[in-house]
Amino acid sequence: MAQWTSAIGSAQLARLLTSQQSRPAGPGTRRPPAYRALADGIRLLVLEGRVPVATRLPAERELALSMSVSRTTVAAAYEALRGEGFLESRRGAGSWTAVPAGNPLPARGLEPLPPEALGSMIDLGTAALPAPEPWLTRAVQGALEELPPYAHTHGDYPAGLPALRTMIAERYTAHGIPTMPEQIMVTTGAMGAMDAICHLFAGRGERVAVESPSYANILQLMREAGLRLVPVAMADGLTGWDLDRWRQVLRDAAPRLAYVVADFHNPTGALADEEQRRSLVDAARSAGTVLVVDETMTELYFDADRVMPRRVCAFDPAGSTVITVGSASKAFWAGMRIGWVRAAPDVIRSLVAARAYADLGTPVVEQLAVNWLMNTGGWENAVQLRREQALENRDALVAAVRRELPGWEFDVPDGGLTLWVKAGGLSGSRLAEVGERVGVRVPSGPRFGVDGAFEGYVRLPFTVGGAVADEAAVRLAAAARLVTEGQGAGGDVPRTLIA
Repeated sequence: MAQWTSAIGSAQLARLLTSQQSRPAGPGTRRPPAYRALADGIRLLVLEGRVPVATRLPAERELALSMSVSRTTVAAAYEALRGEGFLESRRGAGSWTAVPAGNPLPARGLEPLPPEALGSMIDLGTAALPAPEPWLTRAVQGALEELPPYAHTHGDYPAGLPALRTMIAERYTAHGIPTMPEQIMVTTGAMGAMDAICHLFAGRGERVAVESPSYANILQLMREAGLRLVPVAMADGLTGWDLDRWRQVLRDAAPRLAYVVADFHNPTGALADEEQRRSLVDAARSAGTVLVVDETMTELYFDADRVMPRRVCAFDPAGSTVITVGSASKAFWAGMRIGWVRAAPDVIRSLVAARAYADLGTPVVEQLAVNWLMNTGGWENAVQLRREQALENRDALVAAVRRELPGWEFDVPDGGLTLWVKAGGLSGSRLAEVGERVGVRVPSGPRFGVDGAFEGYVRLPFTVGGAVADEAAVRLAAAARLVTEGQGAGGDVPRTLIA
């Protein structure tokens, strides 16, 4: 019986590999033989999880045609991968990806680093900060005081606790967007909200328009759901969306859903202005596309005097086009897995009904904690602490990267949690791999794109500051030197580069 569980076509694999190889190499880079470059490219795709383990690879002749190389080159690359433990083969069953014994299975998202690794590794993989104390402790204590009446019930609230639904609705109303509790469903984080929305609105094979780049974990969620991602390039710098491109994609592709992050976009940090928001809602309405707006970064602005643009749902008063997703995970703490959906009442009813076949509901104690924060002013105090910490970290990280890696390019956002960095012509995938070997974990650009886009980028979150930010930049510079010198293809890292 074959050992592979999925397959990748030659054209798709060629696109992923070409995106790695098309980036200009740094000065002085030693180019490996063609077979070695091909083997390294496939190995990197496996290590990053962009080609899953146990994926059947194309036949040698097919991949050679798609890559415009000789069959001998592909055969030599496959043989090298077999020798390194990244490929297994059997006559009649083909060849499929693997990982060497003792290596952890690669993840397909941006999961947090295990706590036991934090002592030796600087983790820039997850855009999440520690809890803003004392507000977490106070919120949990407040939740426990409110718990007894709920403990006498069954504890299942598929739509969310009525008190929290009312509180969230009132907050939208205070922003000038009249909202009833019936328009709110509480979810298990923003990911739970997006999963429910995708399953309700888009079946396997349906098109979904996404910003390019976009939030990696949501892209992977959609891939796992069998959706067809249609990328729409962002405008240059931090200026938000390119509306001409959005109108063209919505008109020509007619996607069932579109997913956008209007406020301090993850990963670029861009902020869409009011005219862009109005125009995108109008274009989605004309195309019959449901526009899903991720507001998890909305409150993370750094300028206290900033007047934020109106929420995207403010431009859809009838509620027929826009579905809004919010969360406590970025503005408060990632461990507080409370999210919500704001939509028309009939959409909320459909989402709630579908939960019977999913997670049934969101934990009560966490809902009570968020309700306590929002009801007492603790939320505003905690978010202000979060802004101050993120701003301090941003400034430290920007200064450190500019000092250690002056050839890297980026725009400095006025909010959010991420810096989107063009890595001086180097491969983001190779930087990510070598970075782990020198003690810094960083996600490569292709995780945030479709079909291998953004190979020349990495994402750096504002999660470390001070001396740790300085050391992170030093380790990134060490990784960049190794990649530039052609030492990013495996093997041992010189011990002098490991602090």
